Amino acid sequence: MLAGILILLWMLDTSLSSEQSFNELKETLSNPVITFVVWGVLAALAYHTVAGLRHLLMDMGIGESLEGGRAGAKAVVALAILFILLIGGYLIW
Repeated sequence: MLAGILILLWMLDTSLSSEQSFNELKETLSNPVITFVVWGVLAALAYHTVAGLRHLLMDMGIGESLEGGRAGAKAVVALAILFILLIGGYLIW
């Protein structure tokens, strides 16, 4: 994930440096393989964020029981899948 975040930050820096570099990056991102890699990095970040929020809730005492833990795990997977699909749709659209 760290390598992916560094690549995303490099892409942000490149896109903001000039109009020409923005257009070059836009052309590069039209490649389906590159788009898939970016989607993979964003998918990992989405899952990591949702799971982190679950752990913050558990630190506050919410969902610490066995049933709560199972429900929280299912909710994390469901929300992560939803966010990953939304991100994929946004990248394709």
